[in-house]
Amino acid sequence: MTPNSASSLRFLWSLLVQRPGLLTLATISGASWMLPTALMPLVVGQAIDTGIRGADGGALLRWVLVVLALGVTLMVAAGVLNWAAHTLWLHGTAGAQRIALNHVVGLGGTLTRKVRAGEVVTVGASDIFRVGGLFEVIGRATGSLVSFAVAAIMVLWISPVMGVVVLIGVPLATVGIGPLLNPLRRRNEAQREQLAQVSAQASDIVSGLRILRGVGGESRFHVRFVDASRRVRDAGIAAGRLEALLAGAEILLPGLVTVLVTWLGARLALDGTISVGELVAFYGVSAFLVIPVRTATEAAYALSAGQVAAEHIRALLRLEPEPPPPRHPKSLPPGPLDLFDEATGLRIPAGELTVIDAGEQAEALAERLAAEAIAGGVPLCEVDWDEARHRIVLAHNQDLLFAGPARAELDLESDVDVDSALHAADAHDVMSALPADGLLDERARSLSGGQRQRLLLARALCADADVLILDEPTSAVDAHTEARIAERVSEFRRGRTTVVLSQSPLWTAVADQVRRAGVGA
Repeated sequence: MTPNSASSLRFLWSLLVQRPGLLTLATISGASWMLPTALMPLVVGQAIDTGIRGADGGALLRWVLVVLALGVTLMVAAGVLNWAAHTLWLHGTAGAQRIALNHVVGLGGTLTRKVRAGEVVTVGASDIFRVGGLFEVIGRATGSLVSFAVAAIMVLWISPVMGVVVLIGVPLATVGIGPLLNPLRRRNEAQREQLAQVSAQASDIVSGLRILRGVGGESRFHVRFVDASRRVRDAGIAAGRLEALLAGAEILLPGLVTVLVTWLGARLALDGTISVGELVAFYGVSAFLVIPVRTATEAAYALSAGQVAAEHIRALLRLEPEPPPPRHPKSLPPGPLDLFDEATGLRIPAGELTVIDAGEQAEALAERLAAEAIAGGVPLCEVDWDEARHRIVLAHNQDLLFAGPARAELDLESDVDVDSALHAADAHDVMSALPADGLLDERARSLSGGQRQRLLLARALCADADVLILDEPTSAVDAHTEARIAERVSEFRRGRTTVVLSQSPLWTAVADQVRRAGVGA
């Protein structure tokens, strides 16, 4: 077993044991559902020998009542098992989803730098359901094991010779299916990888659809997406071929064992070694053994798919935010904060508007100032995440606006009035341009780049942060609008630390300090 496989199994087990009562119920109901089917041939055989051949009406009636009791037990157990199995499916699916989602939210900006968008989509759209599928089969798999053990005792009791044939033949038939499982797992993994890639490509196309239409690139991306989808289809067909072979093998191999034991049982019955009732019982038990084998195969396939899914979920959970959380967090001093970037020697004074011409280094510098700088004499890597994110806010042009009421999107429940922030960002006209209900569509795609940028700036101002870092906040607006925004933001943020990474002279004109990347002060 590889380390990844062991890790995925531990993850699945830790999730499963969160509902021990449900797991116990599924196990008991699975055994109660499968056992009556295993015992039924023995009861019928006894009814034939003692009731029919022995011409004993009372004995026949008693065995008929036993058959009815087994039927009622099977019916009740089937209902309980169905509920328990479905609830386990919900627990596995929702539990895996909750764990993955909570971790993704905690990663923050680290997520987009380390994980493809398609990977997260595939975890949420495919992997969590495979975990649920594995949990759903547990009750039936447990019942299969118990019923197989009972059936083994029965066939040995009827005829040791025939019992040995069954107990050797059926496990060999099951083992014969084993070589198909590893190739199937590899093909499932290949299909899942292709699915993640096509999901990422679809996300990129949707997010850039407006630009694609503007440059006439829709047809080219359509061809690429069709080609990627074809690869997903081919990978699915390859996995499907093995699944078909697996389904055929799980019928063929145990079926050959059943044919052999039926022939052997008929010979023993003709010789008088076993009775007609024992022959019927033995044949019924032998035919029944196909069901545990099929269920065991289903469980093996579900385990293979569940492990693949768990490995990818675990890979996501192994990611840690940057920087890692401090073991002994320190607090930042109150009030406006100064910043010092050790990589460049750049100093940002507290309570002033500093404009930095960083060129191509702008994004990297903004990330360092927000996460790795020394703020108020305290390294941010030693500060509690929640405090650092509340006191120091970094606003990118790549930030997202979610679907829903626009005002609720901007209102961060700080002391800043939303209308004041909209005025500073010159975004009142953007709000007026929205539909009558004031709703934003997904990622505010109906707005232009400049409109989205102004709403993002208004939201950043609503954070009321002690340090606000703006990365090219007005790159998509015209010069007159940019001049108004620069003046208003300068006034709005007076007395608090504001860093604007921009090459625009309109920001330089209102700045308290002007810096260039790599030049400290």
